[in-house]
Amino acid sequence: MTNQPDPTRFAHVTDWVFDLDNTLYPHHSNLFSQIDVKMTAYVSELLHLPREEARKVQKELYREYGTTLKGLMERYHVEPDDFLQKVHDIDYNWLQPDPALGHAIRALPGRKFIFTNGNRSHAERAARQLGILDHFEDIFDIVAAGMTPKPAAESYDLFVALHTIAGANAVMFEDLARNLRVPKRLGMTTVLIVPKNFEPTFSEIWEQDLGEEDDVDYVTDDLTAFLTSVVA
Repeated sequence: MTNQPDPTRFAHVTDWVFDLDNTLYPHHSNLFSQIDVKMTAYVSELLHLPREEARKVQKELYREYGTTLKGLMERYHVEPDDFLQKVHDIDYNWLQPDPALGHAIRALPGRKFIFTNGNRSHAERAARQLGILDHFEDIFDIVAAGMTPKPAAESYDLFVALHTIAGANAVMFEDLARNLRVPKRLGMTTVLIVPKNFEPTFSEIWEQDLGEEDDVDYVTDDLTAFLTSVVA
């Protein structure tokens, strides 16, 4: 594993797949914190719980089902459209346009996709605010995945089938190592995005994803620099 990619190892790549939250936009923007607060409020209102208890339930659902929404659907029969609309009612001005990232993505040979556990509207608004939306072939969201979130294999199977992606010719960028497990098994090159200037020991990198280190080929805290280096 290295932060210094060899461009020859990416020369065969025809499909570039990017997670959205804390991947295409940086962790330090803190945009997802707005969504997190909205999710807690949703659980609080739905279950008539004080905020502290609602947050415990929310995190329990996330750990057990992969997303808060999946847990709410399974346990409480929540309508996904209502949840997705309310939790993504946030201020996208927290994101700064990133022309350097846009240039790096545009320069990549082949197709580019956003693959997110959020919904299409959220991905479109975030990517538009960053100034990178027009560089993507498609957005594969939680609705396209049949409400089955990453890291479930079914979600990736639907994505790969829809866009006829050969794993060996694809690379996936993610901020969660567990979401790279299936792509690695499909033959994709995998890149873990960590927060800027994040300098932990390797054991700390995997603190939230124990046992996933074998599924990650590269780790970087600078997506733009990484993309620029692989097409140099």
